Amino acid sequence: MTNTNRFQRRRFLKTAAAISAASSLPDWFLDECRANPQPQPSASANDRPSVALIGCGGRGRGITQEASRFGNVVALCDVDDAQLEGASQQWPKAKRFKDFRSLVERRDVDIIVCGTVDHWHTLVSIAAMRGGKDVYCEKPLTLTVDEGKHLISVARETGRILQTGSQQRSDPKFRLACELVRNGRIGKLEHVDVFVPAGRREGPFQASAPPAGLNWEMWQGQTPEVPYVKERTHVTFRYWWDYSGGTMTDWGAHHNDIALWGMGLERSGPVSVQGKSLVEMIPGGFTAASLYDVQYTYASGVTHRCRSTTANAWNGAIIDPKGQQHGVKFIGSDGWVWVTRGAIEASDPEILVEPLPSDAKRLYASDDHMGNFFASAAAGKQPVCDVEIGHRSASVCHLGVIAMRLGRELKFDPSSELFVGDAQANESLSRPMREPWTYDVL
Repeated sequence: MTNTNRFQRRRFLKTAAAISAASSLPDWFLDECRANPQPQPSASANDRPSVALIGCGGRGRGITQEASRFGNVVALCDVDDAQLEGASQQWPKAKRFKDFRSLVERRDVDIIVCGTVDHWHTLVSIAAMRGGKDVYCEKPLTLTVDEGKHLISVARETGRILQTGSQQRSDPKFRLACELVRNGRIGKLEHVDVFVPAGRREGPFQASAPPAGLNWEMWQGQTPEVPYVKERTHVTFRYWWDYSGGTMTDWGAHHNDIALWGMGLERSGPVSVQGKSLVEMIPGGFTAASLYDVQYTYASGVTHRCRSTTANAWNGAIIDPKGQQHGVKFIGSDGWVWVTRGAIEASDPEILVEPLPSDAKRLYASDDHMGNFFASAAAGKQPVCDVEIGHRSASVCHLGVIAMRLGRELKFDPSSELFVGDAQANESLSRPMREPWTYDVL
């Protein structure tokens, strides 16, 4: 019996419940969420792990505020005195550090929260795990595909727990969408559409002397040495290819992660990718593509398209002038499911209303991303977005960036994580590290 016939037998389209479920969680799934035990902070300060923040910008402070529900913030580290001072006002008793290597070796620290700029995620996380710490690292987890392989190796070598900050994994709407898809609720999955905000296209920018209190040499780390440009730092670092991949790796690490989860390929990847930048970047300005179109194909025949909308990621808008909201749309032979932050919809509301059967495939249930990390670290078990998942989610974005930069279709082997018969593309899976930085950071 097809999905369509089954739904025709149980028609609730005229009921208020079905109409409501078109944009919110259905009652049966809400009941399941309420039944899930939630991580609870320890009532005793002595039983709480010690937390250190590396990278004290606004995002770092935000996620550490979340971490402070479960642990005691005892140390702060940043190469920028202004950022360090801002965090110190929030946690005045925390010790201050300028070099993360001194911090991760301390025995009085249990947990590292990595809120640095993207190009520091891997080396900080490696050093933290080798220093005996569990790590909550912001997404995208890596700067290159090769970095992810090293992170997985170190996590296995040390036995430490790493949670990637792809918090949509702990959003019930995204989990429900993926469970419906993986249980055939929309029939055979055929295509996934991902929409992300556009990046910024500005410039040229002027070099200047670094501000007092910023260690520009340390900030650059492994990346090529260049004169200081204000727009290379803080929020706008993500629009430079040297340090990130634009919104393709920023928002893409969220929504492409959900695409992989729904396909059941969160530990694998595509077999081909092609992409193009839709606008030339301004010489002397931001270098990561701001408008783009990337298409993937998987061994199952499912296709996956990731496109930028015309809405900018940092102007407060999530809908472009043509009305396209960013999010993920799974399209199957019998219907579709659309999910974004704050909403889930379907081609037929009953796709959402009818409960999944008792023998349905269920996914890792987490409704508190930071709480899941602390509970996992305490139990020595893998969290909802472990190091391998974080690596694969970042990798699918990196593959798209590489395809855009090379301007041709690329064949990829998700098992070996190498391009097939393309030496130039394989060179792009890693980047040279500027001395003295290596993976042997400690």
